[in-house]
Amino acid sequence: MANTYHKIYLQTVFAVKYRRALLDRKWRKKVFAVIGNLINQSNCKTMIVNGVEDHVHCLFSLKPVVQISDVMKNVKAKSSKFINEQGLTKNRFEWQKGYGVFSYGESQVDKVYRYIQNQEEHHKKSTFHDEYINLLKNFKIEYDEQYLFEEMI
Repeated sequence: MANTYHKIYLQTVFAVKYRRALLDRKWRKKVFAVIGNLINQSNCKTMIVNGVEDHVHCLFSLKPVVQISDVMKNVKAKSSKFINEQGLTKNRFEWQKGYGVFSYGESQVDKVYRYIQNQEEHHKKSTFHDEYINLLKNFKIEYDEQYLFEEMI
């Protein structure tokens, strides 16, 4: 095929290990900017990265030659390295294993963008756990709740 045309929009959601509230308001925007740049360096185009103290949402467009697992592996590894090298947390920072990824059509992008943009307001009414379960249910993704989040022992 001479030309390839695509329009793939994805939202990824990932949490701090044990869902701990470690993303401090004072520096989280800097980390979100790092995450956006890492997504862009993965041959994708970041639209927005935002979240609250215990998790992050990313909305970006994906090219068909890029594997989402490679993007997320790179984003999570390099952003946690950045946090640790900058000494932003008292202890070693880690992201939770895994992530959620959800696809959208062009007509949904503005709504998803605004939803991600307003995470702080949204989480005054809803927990991350409830938000994540609702995303899984809305996308009809089968899951076993015991494997959703690693808990502290």
